[in-house]
Amino acid sequence: MKLSSTGYLFKEGFKNIWNNRMMSLASVIVLVSCLIITGAAALISVNVRSLISQVGDDNEVTIYLKPELSDLESIKLGGELGKIGNIESYVFNSKDEVIKQYEKNLGEEIYESMQGDGNPFGNEYKIQLKDLSKYSETVEKINKLEGVDKVSDRSDIAGKLTKLNYFVTLVGSWVVLILAVVTLFIISNTIKMTMYSRRFEISIMKSVGATNAFVRIPFIIEAMMIGLISGLIASGAIIAMYSPVRDAASGIIGMIADTTLTVKQVWLPTLLTMSGIGMLIGLIGGFISITRYLNKEGGAIIGK
Repeated sequence: MKLSSTGYLFKEGFKNIWNNRMMSLASVIVLVSCLIITGAAALISVNVRSLISQVGDDNEVTIYLKPELSDLESIKLGGELGKIGNIESYVFNSKDEVIKQYEKNLGEEIYESMQGDGNPFGNEYKIQLKDLSKYSETVEKINKLEGVDKVSDRSDIAGKLTKLNYFVTLVGSWVVLILAVVTLFIISNTIKMTMYSRRFEISIMKSVGATNAFVRIPFIIEAMMIGLISGLIASGAIIAMYSPVRDAASGIIGMIADTTLTVKQVWLPTLLTMSGIGMLIGLIGGFISITRYLNKEGGAIIGK
């Protein structure tokens, strides 16, 4: 294809948007609405996963060792912990460090009396797990180690976090998929209207030997430009609303401020993703709409 032809095709694509500006505007408005919902659902999903990940990282499991276990025996037990595959990290706290945590609550006199041999606590380990879904399995292995008194049971939290992560991912994926189909339908109808208004011109072009690609490209460019414009507007709206919504949510649940993504982290990915999705939907919708018309010849296109 010659450079002059390429310029002509792009010019025709932009001209189509202007000539059908009311329909194009309607398509942009509806498409922007769908993309905003899609983008918001995706950002909520990403932030909830970030929240779950942060809570999971902070979800320490405490292993309480038997009081009679010596420091040396406790350290050897740490070596056995290292052999359990699902443990990300572990930290050893001696019984003296454990009782020090209760110094203020016990009072000076009682605290002093519980030093040395009077210390009723045992050594302990604080561990973090790699995969919370394997919590019960990992705790079971730990309880079988000789010298372990008990393990803090937070399996309910681990289970809830895992289920929430799965639910958010599943719902977010379905929302994005459904809205993508809706926006594809909108773009497709817009291109159909444009083709109908230019059916005589298309018929003449086909009759004089214009290739399918030559006829198709302006409509695809039109659809992609509608998608790009919609994506830019939608991403701008999402970015503008992100910080106020995040701040409002942080006022209700304080940890959101520390566990969710900031606007600096999301604005560029949002802009690129929304614009890319808009153009992709335009490309697919435009291609589908015009392909079946190009399979007709001459008068068949104009309804004869």
